[in-house]
Amino acid sequence: MSDLAIDLHWQRGGPALLPGQYSAAHRVSYGTRYDIDVDAAPDWGGDPDHTNPEQALASALSSCHMMTFLALAAKAGWPVAGYSDHAVAFLGKNPRGQMSVTRIDLHPVVRFDHGFAVTDEAMAQMQERAHRYCFIANTLADSVEINIR
Repeated sequence: MSDLAIDLHWQRGGPALLPGQYSAAHRVSYGTRYDIDVDAAPDWGGDPDHTNPEQALASALSSCHMMTFLALAAKAGWPVAGYSDHAVAFLGKNPRGQMSVTRIDLHPVVRFDHGFAVTDEAMAQMQERAHRYCFIANTLADSVEINIR
């Protein structure tokens, strides 16, 4: 298997690293072409114009679920024309009382070529299969509730 890497860069802006007196803003590089500005979630003092790790986790799950869904749909001969999702990560306390992402809701919307349709039951089954085979969902399976709406 290949190594899947990012590069993270943070630089202290002030004279000292003191509690509540430093910025967590940093940059994450994906390969040589994509740099993303990242910060803490706004509730924790981060810049709302930057992404945050919780959003990145929801994005990773949503992307993985979509890619798995598309692979399964292609094998089933479903002519998917478009796919969109609105993924939401929720913060809360886990069973050990620690702050964590406790739930991620996915809201996938699938469009097909004109004249093709599937039943709600068939769609639900395909979404469940995509969830079952998604690498990221399997990574989070024991610690994060994942809902596909």
